[in-house]
Amino acid sequence: MHDLSWQKKLTQGFSSAAQLLSFLELPVSEEYLAEQQFASRVPLSFARRMKKGNPRDPLLLQVLASSAELNQHQAFSLDPLQEAKANPLTGLIHKYHGRVLVTLTGACAVNCRYCFRRHFPYQANNPGTSGLNAIMTYIRADENISEVILSGGDPLLAANGVFKKLLTALTGIAHVHTLRIHTRIPVVFPERIDEEWLSLLAGCSLNKVVVLHTNHAQELDEQVEQVCQQLRTAGCHLLNQSVLLAGINDKAETLAELSQALFAAGVLPYYLHLLDKVQGAAHFDVSLKEAKAIHQRMQALLPGYLVPRLATEEPGKPHKTLLIDA
Repeated sequence: MHDLSWQKKLTQGFSSAAQLLSFLELPVSEEYLAEQQFASRVPLSFARRMKKGNPRDPLLLQVLASSAELNQHQAFSLDPLQEAKANPLTGLIHKYHGRVLVTLTGACAVNCRYCFRRHFPYQANNPGTSGLNAIMTYIRADENISEVILSGGDPLLAANGVFKKLLTALTGIAHVHTLRIHTRIPVVFPERIDEEWLSLLAGCSLNKVVVLHTNHAQELDEQVEQVCQQLRTAGCHLLNQSVLLAGINDKAETLAELSQALFAAGVLPYYLHLLDKVQGAAHFDVSLKEAKAIHQRMQALLPGYLVPRLATEEPGKPHKTLLIDA
């Protein structure tokens, strides 16, 4: 019998809070109306890392729809980073000097409830073939662009054929030196990383950086570690960014454990982000004062190279803001 394709395996995941809670042997305690605004999506392999019977499981809390998402907060918005102002072409965001971001697809393998793009107009920003051609023309015309960042959604949900065309186009642009891929898939859905995709990546002559998104050490298992090794073998530098989330990883000891687990998997902790203030995610917010205290405690627990930079993104600024202890 042939192994199932990664596309087929993705359909075996959970598309409602009720399904997921049943799998985890937990009661269904509300109607989960927030799913009407932002759908639930959780791969089976990620759900298997959650502890059955534990309603406070740190992986579950990242993906479980909550009535708290329906509360409106004045300091939170639909577009917290004001990306619409830096969206010159369908599927292209150009905010920072020297680099552009391509939203290759609006799809994700998992819908994290704190996602800052949970309200992003992906349908209007799905580039398709003609849109990607226009993006390549834009990049060719601006010799200041040396780095192309693939994001989404999750760019790894694009078909291998799309990647092949994209990599061929980018390697043909002399002033583009670096390909950066922001993805959660190697962690939440490692089955996606197939030999064909790895071969395409290994054959790409650009500098290759893969930025994972991991928030808790429990997310990392043997299969994820194996995929990280495959990515390194394909010539990728592996970094990680986390989001500081109330009730999930807002303790220095929890984050120190994550840094150590990442390093054991060959991944360097890179950023620890404050929550982007998107409507529907206020219940995850950690105050700046508390964040700085947590980060300072991490510095006492870890060697410097395992302490991620505490950062936030402010609309209109030409770079991320590093939150240095005073």
